[in-house]
Amino acid sequence: MSVTWIVELLDARVRDELEALPADMKARFRRIVELIQGYGLEHMGEPHVKHLEGALWEMRITGKDGISRAIYVTAKGRRVVVVRVFVKKTQKTPRREIDLALERAKAVNER
Repeated sequence: MSVTWIVELLDARVRDELEALPADMKARFRRIVELIQGYGLEHMGEPHVKHLEGALWEMRITGKDGISRAIYVTAKGRRVVVVRVFVKKTQKTPRREIDLALERAKAVNER
């Protein structure tokens, strides 16, 4: 049996970002989290998760009003730490979102 993955939010900022999403997108986020916890991150792929760059990955969340992303990194102890949640307005994930996520991800490795 494989060890379960734990999905957590980096801090209150990320919780607030998640709470700001429409209800259907929050439900989709919870569903992806359940899949990661149930099957293991190593068994996840598109359309649910996709590699962004470096240590950053994204949960791909769709809703009736558009799409959003939850950017995460993995940490010791089979932890998935969500560092940024935002509604996506463009085709490609904006550079500023990646830079912000990279900056926040530094805090994960310091814990």
